[in-house]
Amino acid sequence: MNKKKAALPLTLGLSLAGLLLPLSVSAQTSAAKNLKAMDPALMNTSVDPCVDFYQYSCGGWLKSNPIPADESSYGRGTELEEQNRLVLKSILDRAAADNPGRSPNDQKIGDYYATCMNVDAINAAGLKPIEAVLAQIDGLRSKEELPGLLAKMTLNGENPLFNFESDQDFKDATQEIAVFDQADLGLPEKGYYLRTDAQSVKLRQQYQDHVEKTFELIGESKEQAARDAATVLSLETALAKASLDNVQRRDPANLYHKTSVSQFQSSVPGFSFARYLRDVGSPDVASANVATPAFFTGLNQTLGSTDIDSIKTYLRWAAVRGIPSTALPSALDQESFNFYGRILVGQPEQQARWKRCVRSVDGALGEALGKAYVAERFSPSDKARTLALTKDIETAMDHDIDQLTWMSATTKAKAKEKLHGVANKIGYPDKWRDYSTLTVVRGDALGNAQRATVFEAKREIAKIGKPVDRGEWGMTPPTVNAYYNPQMNDINFPAGILQPPYFDPRQDDAVNYGDAGGVIGHELTHGFDDEGRQFDAKGNFEDWWTPADTKQFNERADCVVKEYDSFVAVDGLHVNGKLTLGENIADLGGLKLAFLAYVDRAQRAGINLATKGSAEYGNLTPEQQFFVAYGQGWCQNNRPQELKLRVQVDPHSPEEDRVNGVVVNLPEFQKAFNCKTGQPMAPARRCAIW
Repeated sequence: MNKKKAALPLTLGLSLAGLLLPLSVSAQTSAAKNLKAMDPALMNTSVDPCVDFYQYSCGGWLKSNPIPADESSYGRGTELEEQNRLVLKSILDRAAADNPGRSPNDQKIGDYYATCMNVDAINAAGLKPIEAVLAQIDGLRSKEELPGLLAKMTLNGENPLFNFESDQDFKDATQEIAVFDQADLGLPEKGYYLRTDAQSVKLRQQYQDHVEKTFELIGESKEQAARDAATVLSLETALAKASLDNVQRRDPANLYHKTSVSQFQSSVPGFSFARYLRDVGSPDVASANVATPAFFTGLNQTLGSTDIDSIKTYLRWAAVRGIPSTALPSALDQESFNFYGRILVGQPEQQARWKRCVRSVDGALGEALGKAYVAERFSPSDKARTLALTKDIETAMDHDIDQLTWMSATTKAKAKEKLHGVANKIGYPDKWRDYSTLTVVRGDALGNAQRATVFEAKREIAKIGKPVDRGEWGMTPPTVNAYYNPQMNDINFPAGILQPPYFDPRQDDAVNYGDAGGVIGHELTHGFDDEGRQFDAKGNFEDWWTPADTKQFNERADCVVKEYDSFVAVDGLHVNGKLTLGENIADLGGLKLAFLAYVDRAQRAGINLATKGSAEYGNLTPEQQFFVAYGQGWCQNNRPQELKLRVQVDPHSPEEDRVNGVVVNLPEFQKAFNCKTGQPMAPARRCAIW
């Protein structure tokens, strides 16, 4: 099920995996690297750290790591993703051997992978596997039949007219409720349909050309395909106009409108939600969160003014677009990559098949594959060390709250209550997902993808009306990322990121607190950023701030907005300070907390913070090692097209700004490198919240 949670977990954002159809990865089978959390060879010490700390920390890495032809970007996170994929490939190669002694999970992940890799069989099947899907759409006789068809499409992971899912009730975090939300569209964000500059107009034409070519590949004449592509763009534009943009969706208040189903039905009289809920298999529901009411008003108008043939055209496009490209014949697979990879993010070449298939297995059977990954790459002692580091940073936040001069005692008490209520989820879930009811058939690529999607969709929908499972994870164990969930009030660190170069047990505390500690502090601070702060200790959407403290917070947050608005990402395009505010607050607060935690740890260990380290640590003091380790975690080269996309849709700032934009606000950094006030990394005016 293509999840579009009303309140998304707040992630570290090491990659855009999942944002686009193709995931950029190296084309060749990579050799394992000896990754280190801090490596002086990656630095450029000819640069003054007080002038450009990002180049000082990462200059050597940036110069020696050009973007491969099948990448839209390449960074330290990509290096670790490559390492993890090698581990996963080894696991899947073993599981794919048709051994009668395989466990049920090994059979599923192995056969799913082997089938994905069999391109000849997929090409030989041609369009036959999708004929049934297209026939269902072609058989639609009237708009009255739409609810039943859309229910089937929902279960297949396609959400062309709206999203339906389960989520925690914002006002009662103990319960799962039904959620109706705006549709998934073919372009990344509503602005792509509405902007009138020359580049946006050109990209829309390229998108329309892509839709046209896709229609041709499924059997339409060129003339019919051209007409149908224009229909798709017109209908999606109407839906985009009714949708909230990414900045608006960052405010939970914009996404919570709990109402009775009968009242909701009255706002969209042309569509039977009762039939839809019945056919999608939803438990009985009397009320739901209509996350975006204005969208459904617009949807009702669009359905009323659009003829049935145009709706069928759009649904055909949505059905094909929603199928994983690895399950489609090569011509359709390549056409998908041509737009979403080559044109949209500037990636010249398609990724290697085996890596795309590893990703597919992780998406379909993530915890079955993840369990095998954890057995090889994440020990109980790794989990214990990470938990100890997390506890140190939580203690640092407790002390930091005490010293805040702008926050009242009343709000401080509530902040500490929330902090002490944070659940720390490290490495992997305590209870693994049960895939026993999911059937994987060797040789049926599209069927496997559809059955996996239906399995997940039904699992999600079945939650409606039930108590929330607080042990559930939103990322698979091999993932190189992390997240905070404000409704769960938990921080989640998959085993995949708790590896070098982010967590390196071979290196000193200064390095690990700067790198892994910065990640942990980032996620913890998300609980107190502009979005997370609106949820209380139990995960309920409640205002626990005094009005005066809210005013103080907003003034400080506005400083961060203006600072990041001034950063140029690429070709004159500025970072969107409002879109990236939560992540920027988390970066800034997280690194400060990690530093406070490290200083406390060093003092308890009797470490002299003024003493320079060995050549292995660049002859830097422990405090300098801390900051360089943080900076090197963000070394990344990006193609211009990738950055242009990210400025529009990504709540995370470009990597350079996630380094320089943070350290300019930390007097601890300026002291560590003896920066003088007025130097670029030591401005006279700083932004500070936590």
